[in-house]
Amino acid sequence: MQMNDSVDRKIQIYTTTKDHIKYAVEICDVIKDAAKDRGTGIAKRDPKYIEQKIKDSKAVIALTCTGKFAGFCYIESWGENKDYVANSGLIIVPKYRGLGLGKLIKEKAFQLSRKTFPNAKMFGITTSPAVMRINYYLGYRPVTFDHLTEDESFWIGCQCCSNYD
Repeated sequence: MQMNDSVDRKIQIYTTTKDHIKYAVEICDVIKDAAKDRGTGIAKRDPKYIEQKIKDSKAVIALTCTGKFAGFCYIESWGENKDYVANSGLIIVPKYRGLGLGKLIKEKAFQLSRKTFPNAKMFGITTSPAVMRINYYLGYRPVTFDHLTEDESFWIGCQCCSNYD
């Protein structure tokens, strides 16, 4: 991805490796700040959790050509046979928002999800209209909660969201 106005806006999206662990705290900070700023239900994540996603190559990260963190998204899976998968935790650093980076990150995460879990049912939960548009573009369609996984660990993970009731 190349954006015009500065060298800092030349951005590449990578499937994560252990070399990206150094960004885990920053990723969590950007997620926390976005949740606070927007007042939305973005789920908080611990840096250790993000580190594990990075180590397992179950995430994608966007970096500028100078190595600055620009965006992130990870894969989560549930069910006995990992038959439910979500691309979660999409976050874009504020200065890179509005440039189409979220769509590119979600596309890369979607491709990684399909490669890693080819037979899984893909889903996403969001309160963001922008993410809803991206998800629709990727082929997601609204469903009711009874179509989601019954895996208890999924629902436990939802408890850290401000919209969990």
